[in-house]
Amino acid sequence: MDFAGVNGGGSVDASSAEKDFVQCEKIVREWARSALEEEIEGDGHTLQDLLFFLHVPRTGGRTYFHCLVKKVYGAALECPRSYDKLRFDPRKPKCRLVATHDDYSIMSMLPREKTSVMTVLRHPVDRVFSAYEFSVEVASRFLVHPNLTSATELTKRIRAKHKGRDARKMKGLSYVNSNDSYNVEEMAMPLHQFINEPVVLDTVHNGATFQVAGLTNNSYLAEAHDVRHCVQKFTILGEHVLQVAQKRLDNMLFVGLTEKHRESAKMFVNVVGPQVISQIASDSSMEGLSKIKSVTEQNSLLSDSELDSNYHQDGTSDQKTTENVSTENLEGIKKNARLLVPDTVLQQIRSLNSLDLRLFKYAEGGAQERVQRFPRHQTLASHCISHMFCLFYTPVCKC
Repeated sequence: MDFAGVNGGGSVDASSAEKDFVQCEKIVREWARSALEEEIEGDGHTLQDLLFFLHVPRTGGRTYFHCLVKKVYGAALECPRSYDKLRFDPRKPKCRLVATHDDYSIMSMLPREKTSVMTVLRHPVDRVFSAYEFSVEVASRFLVHPNLTSATELTKRIRAKHKGRDARKMKGLSYVNSNDSYNVEEMAMPLHQFINEPVVLDTVHNGATFQVAGLTNNSYLAEAHDVRHCVQKFTILGEHVLQVAQKRLDNMLFVGLTEKHRESAKMFVNVVGPQVISQIASDSSMEGLSKIKSVTEQNSLLSDSELDSNYHQDGTSDQKTTENVSTENLEGIKKNARLLVPDTVLQQIRSLNSLDLRLFKYAEGGAQERVQRFPRHQTLASHCISHMFCLFYTPVCKC
């Protein structure tokens, strides 16, 4: 590897960079070896006592949780909240479900052999767009605007009011005469600047891969910071992180895709739902059985816009935060704005998220394979769902 010029050129700089790389390679390789050794081989599609929903931000995960996972389990089986670093207590007898933005390293705090993991992934470019939109939307709540559209409309009115005047001198702002909602500099940080912000570089780009690998800035692993820093400094070392993340996807109970949410919802109900019902029934508890009867029908009709914007991080809906703008119109505006993003910016986003792109393609390619690999669960699903319908509609019948 050529290290010359890493810090301005010269043999001294090249030698220093080479030493840094050798040290980083050792750190990353040792972590990857340990992480892969900890992976438990077996039937990952068999539900264990505890289900950990690893919620990657901006993937529609909140919708999956409320409209699918929680409806199957019921509120009583969700792990109670705590006030320590873990934020929930897995020792409670009815603790069967936990959903959190914590990364995979939380498994070190859980009974690994008795825990199943699920997640939802999204195309990295769309996830970055959504992160930007959400950041602007949250920031706008501190002003008078419920969302990016409202802020943009106000900008247009200001421009019209001051037409013919030197607005720059009056307001001290740098106006951009453009319809590009992602480049409204007078109202918000433009997208091309957002993607290069240190906090975004550290937490958003390749965020899904680092979260599945357990290497976020909120990791429970002591070596997480050093590993992540080395991978960000020497991108070639990301191969080790990607390998660990892919292996963990293979061992997960369920991996959904935001772009294929209808198929993912049906897979969840067919693969996970029956096993949950079986567990609940074995505990002589009927809670949650009635709630699943319409899960398939309800969630197969979810639109892409609902997955992207139906639930905010604070649980509020777009209907509460958007005035005079329907969800459909808002999503239409977002999609049109995305079409105006320059190719150079898109290419930079792809480059900054190279690991996430490969992880997403890996998950996308393995979705059908995972279903075919465990066909018996499809048969189990049909039997258990039929049994559940029987119990719900005719409690005294014998299935």
